[in-house]
Amino acid sequence: METHRIRPEHNLVPVNNKFLKKIFRIIYYSDTPGGKIFDIILLILIVISTMVIMLETVPAIDILYHRVFFYTEAAITTIFTIEYLLRILSVKNKEDYILSPLGLLDVLSLVPFYLGMVYPDLHYFMIFRMLRLLRIFRIFNLADYMNDGHYIVSALKESSRKIYVFLLFMIIFITIIGAAMHVVEGGSEGFTSIPQSIYWAVVTITTVGYGDATPSTAIGKFLSILVMLAGYSIIAVPTGIVTARFREQARSCKACPRCQTDNDLDAVYCKKCGEKFVS
Repeated sequence: METHRIRPEHNLVPVNNKFLKKIFRIIYYSDTPGGKIFDIILLILIVISTMVIMLETVPAIDILYHRVFFYTEAAITTIFTIEYLLRILSVKNKEDYILSPLGLLDVLSLVPFYLGMVYPDLHYFMIFRMLRLLRIFRIFNLADYMNDGHYIVSALKESSRKIYVFLLFMIIFITIIGAAMHVVEGGSEGFTSIPQSIYWAVVTITTVGYGDATPSTAIGKFLSILVMLAGYSIIAVPTGIVTARFREQARSCKACPRCQTDNDLDAVYCKKCGEKFVS
């Protein structure tokens, strides 16, 4: 775990209180013994909470250990609630933290447990409790590197026209093949309707192959071969388009090794964080 980087909430400022400043240092930094221990405890609690949520969905296990799971999750949620409150109390600009992506994530991972106590029938709330797994990005300081995502977004955006044309062609191709399979197979072997046959074409062209519909005629099998071969282009064509754009971006700018901000090729220092580029 890197210790020289601060948390993604690097714009937060501690309050003028000696005790809360120590809390701030432990919670938002990982370059102190207390900060490291705090991170380890959070990681353990996240793993335990995730395991409890998963085991709760197994009826045989949940019947035996339901009360254990409930009290374990209640204790973990209480700890995370206290941590959330300490994060707010230890910073001056509280609104910046509360409305930050990680602040909203903290709330979304806490509220479902309390709502589940009021409305026990709303089992789908457990899905939001699983959002605690995303806190691992904070613990390992990975959010600093999530800026890399803008490369992907930029490449997809600039390649969108080609991808749209390709996807449109695939939709037309799948629709025609689905209709043809319904006619060729005579509505049997799972090809009971054109929508069902289109579903088969999608499953086949994506190389998933559930096997719930299988052609029995020679023509149907021949069409299946065409769909299977076309399936490889789903991966190859978009990947090639986006990869080519990545290469163009790499040649046109220089990314800061610290904050991943794009800079001019002749830049000596990063325009965002001031990091000096190694010659």
